[in-house]
Amino acid sequence: MKANVGDRVVVASRRVDEPTREGEVVEVRGAAGDPPWVVRWAGRGEESLYFPGSDTVVGSAVD
Repeated sequence: MKANVGDRVVVASRRVDEPTREGEVVEVRGAAGDPPWVVRWAGRGEESLYFPGSDTVVGSAVD
């Protein structure tokens, strides 16, 4: 899975009563868009180093 700075990240919830998480890629630390990425999570304003799993969808900011 690859990403560019500015791409939107959506992570499906693991439980029915949890919302999905959405954020924006603010830094790509892997080669050629590979993980890990630094993601700024919406609604929280916090950033974290993120390694995507099978529950992650990445799309461009204009999607």
